[in-house]
Amino acid sequence: MPVASLQNPRIKYIRKLAHRKFRDKEQKFLVEGSLMVAEALRVSWPLELLVYTGEWGASAAGQTILRLAGEANLKCLAVEKKVFDSIASTDTPPGVLAVACRREEDPTGLLERKPSLLLLAEAVRDPGNFGTMIRSADAAGADAVLYTGGTVDLYNPKTLRATMGSVFHLPVLPVSGVEELLEQLSRAGLQLVAGDPGAKEILAGCDLTRPTVLAVGNEARGCSEKILQRADRVVRIPMPGRAESLNAAMAAAIMLYEAVRQRS
Repeated sequence: MPVASLQNPRIKYIRKLAHRKFRDKEQKFLVEGSLMVAEALRVSWPLELLVYTGEWGASAAGQTILRLAGEANLKCLAVEKKVFDSIASTDTPPGVLAVACRREEDPTGLLERKPSLLLLAEAVRDPGNFGTMIRSADAAGADAVLYTGGTVDLYNPKTLRATMGSVFHLPVLPVSGVEELLEQLSRAGLQLVAGDPGAKEILAGCDLTRPTVLAVGNEARGCSEKILQRADRVVRIPMPGRAESLNAAMAAAIMLYEAVRQRS
């Protein structure tokens, strides 16, 4: 029988995961929707529990995902719609979610693998922007995304939705100390290319075929002086039109795809 009580211990636990402090303490997060859950299963991401409604379970997507969950020996819990609605983060609940474990590593381990292209997000506050930057980095074949303090929570439901599953494809790593990271990047032989609307050098004039870290800053302030001063190159995206600036996620995508163009 589907769970009908909001007092069910598992339901109460999942509801707590809506809060960042509890997510951080438990090292867990929620994955919502058929696309995200299916992708997590496809790449064998560590999942603890699948929760779904009967209506979703009877759908074609539901039957496929439940079969994959069975093959992965993932625990599944059917719930009534009112119960699912109480734990979903969207106005139109998708009918399925999963409790996922975090998988993080230290940037040092990443640099030991000699990455060729990294994206550094500095204090990006909007979850849609951050999630889209991760998705763009994945599409461009970047080795990882790094993000500094002040950046929106990676496990915010809006951030995760904006990644469209790319969060499961490449490492997305927090940076505790920017100065230390910049030293590590330099020692690893990666050039730091920072985007800045006031830069003299145009993006296309910068050699991005060598191992590179592309830095994109906060939506309002751009890259910090700390990064601009340490950058090997500071570049701008030409804007012959009358717009004052570009969305941070769009700027990141343009910089990433200039690297793709040069390397093709």
